[in-house]
Amino acid sequence: MEDKRINERESIEIITSMIARTKERYSLSNGNIMLMWGYLTVGISALVWVLLALTHNPAVNWLWFLIWIIGGIATPVMAKKEAVKKGVKTYTDKIIDRLWSIVGFSAITCTFACLGLLLVCGADSWSAMFVFALIIVPFAEIANGIVLNESSYVYGGALGLAAGIFLACCIAGNVPLAASWVMPLFIVAFVGMMIIPGHVIKHKAKKHL
Repeated sequence: MEDKRINERESIEIITSMIARTKERYSLSNGNIMLMWGYLTVGISALVWVLLALTHNPAVNWLWFLIWIIGGIATPVMAKKEAVKKGVKTYTDKIIDRLWSIVGFSAITCTFACLGLLLVCGADSWSAMFVFALIIVPFAEIANGIVLNESSYVYGGALGLAAGIFLACCIAGNVPLAASWVMPLFIVAFVGMMIIPGHVIKHKAKKHL
């Protein structure tokens, strides 16, 4: 039997269709996980802010570790469930998975570095975690948005990145990071960076069901 030759127009349509399906599959799972991280981070941030204002006890800051503990447990569980729904991973899926794996590795490294400096040298370098959360994470989100051609990721990541660069400049200029303005900035940045894009993606995914 003679093979049917595909013309240029049909080739473009096939490629476009494959990209669209890949985007829809990944967006659905990433929207759920992004919303989980967004609400978790905002919730813990608000809790720490309120407790600091009421007690003025710096020990409250240990509650930040709840973000990594809860998120670290929930993420693989949610990812496993979505992997069953999505089926076989595409090359694009693998690129994005590795991108966020780098973010996770960076988070662990930064956390242990700050903890080590505190225990060994008595140096308080936890402000670096704010810079990490608002520079490395937004950068990954923007890259994610570029790969998937999703503007909500790009704009949300750009908002978080702007906040992160501002905080980095404050730290470099020895500007005191008071909770009265850092915490609201951090919360607003994560709402714009993860919660809003997460709902946008979830809405788009439902339209394709």
